[in-house]
Amino acid sequence: MRLHQLKIDYETEQDRLLMLVSASDGVEVRLALTRRFVKLLWPLLVKLAEEASPRISTQSNPEARKALFGIEHEQAVSRADFSRAYEEKPRSTPLGEAPLLLARIQTGRNREGQPVVALHPAEGSGVTLTFDSVLLHSVCRLLQSAVKKSDWDMDLQLPDAQERPPAERAPRTLN
Repeated sequence: MRLHQLKIDYETEQDRLLMLVSASDGVEVRLALTRRFVKLLWPLLVKLAEEASPRISTQSNPEARKALFGIEHEQAVSRADFSRAYEEKPRSTPLGEAPLLLARIQTGRNREGQPVVALHPAEGSGVTLTFDSVLLHSVCRLLQSAVKKSDWDMDLQLPDAQERPPAERAPRTLN
């Protein structure tokens, strides 16, 4: 299956994020993410994004790593298409009409070295997503946006040196 669209929204009544994953073959998977699950998922996504970029992973200076992450994040997100609304149309739901309450996460890499994230309920089948840079950073952006709509008192921060005030930055070594 090939990913067609992805949507993440906050569901007030359930106090959960609802992730809709549609494939090009007319299949949709509905996933429910709790606050606890997002707290576990977020650092894994950020780590995968850092490790997926040779420019970031080979950089020894932490401040430079953060700055490069911010640059790559903005470049990847600028290549994504957030202008199209999620297509609300009938699709088959092989994992059920009700959203799966996610409880387990597995991360890794496929044969080509791309990041892979498996999202599963406590029991039964889940979904495995293979990420390229654009999709990985787009999911981060969608999660940030959905969490801002919640009342979870969470701020999903990316490791970007520009986000910290200058007083908090580590001292720089000048040659």
